[in-house]
Amino acid sequence: MGWILATLIAAAAQTGRNAAQRRLTAELGTMGATAVRFVFGLPFAALVLAGMAALAPLPMPDAVVLGWAAIGAASQIAATALMLLTMESRGFGVTTALIKTEPVTLALIGTLVLAEPLGPARMAAIAMATLGVMLMSGTDWQRGSWRAAGLGIAAGALFGLSAIGFRGAILALPFGAEPIRAATVLVLSLVLQSAIMLLWLAAMDRPALAGIARHWRGSLGAGALGALASLFWFLGFALTAAANVRTLALVEVVMAQLVSGRVFREGASPRQLAGMGLIVLGVAALVAVSAR
Repeated sequence: MGWILATLIAAAAQTGRNAAQRRLTAELGTMGATAVRFVFGLPFAALVLAGMAALAPLPMPDAVVLGWAAIGAASQIAATALMLLTMESRGFGVTTALIKTEPVTLALIGTLVLAEPLGPARMAAIAMATLGVMLMSGTDWQRGSWRAAGLGIAAGALFGLSAIGFRGAILALPFGAEPIRAATVLVLSLVLQSAIMLLWLAAMDRPALAGIARHWRGSLGAGALGALASLFWFLGFALTAAANVRTLALVEVVMAQLVSGRVFREGASPRQLAGMGLIVLGVAALVAVSAR
C-alpha cells in the first residue's frame, strides 16, 4: 500500500505549492507563475535522480517514453495555467475542488488507453468523491458562474490527461524499480516543460521572465514543493492505476480548504462542508477496496 503514503505526501506538498503559486501570480502573471513550478523544480528533481544514479543504473527513455512524457508535460502546463486563472475569480479552496473532478476523466481514459479496468466498487468510490467535489465547488449554476467553473473543470480534465501521460511513460521504461522510474520520468518531463515555458516567456512575455529572476526566493520555494509533490505523484503512478492515486488525492481538497480559511481568509458554507464529507467517504471507500 505504498501508493497511499506516496499520494498523501504528494497532496500535502501540492497544497503548499499551489498556495505559493497563487501568491506569485500577482507578481509574475499567469504564465510566469506557471513556469515557476517547472523551472525551479527541475534542479531539485535532478539532484534526486543523481543520487539514485549513484546506487543503481538508470533506464534510458526511448521514443515511446518521450511521447508519453510529452503528452503529460504539455497537458500539465495547460492545466496549471487554467488553474491559476480560475483562482483569480473563484478562490483557492473552491478552485482546488473544481479541478478535482479529474478522477472521472482518469477512470475513463485509463480504462480505454492503459487497459486498467477499475471495477464497480472503485467506480462507486470515485463517483461519491466526485459528487463531493461538485458540492465543494460552491458553484451557483443558476447565477452563472459558468466561466470559472468551466475553466476549473477543464483544468481537472487536463491534469487527468497529464497523469495518464506520465503513467504511460513510467510503464514504458525498459527496467528499474518504481522510485527510479518515477524520478527518471519526472526529470524528463521537467526538462521538456522548462524548455517550453522559457521559450514562451522569452518570445511572448519578457517582463514575466524578468519577474521570475527578481522573485527567485519565492519561486525557489514553490519549485521545491512542486518537485517534492511531483516525485511522490509519479511514485504513486508507478505503483497503481492513476485513477486510484488521483481519487485518494481528493484529500487535497480538505487540506486546501484549511489553507483557504487560515491563510486566505476564505470561509466554507454548509454545502461545502457536506461536500468535504462525501470526499472523505469516497476516499475511505477507495482505500478499503484497494486493501482487499
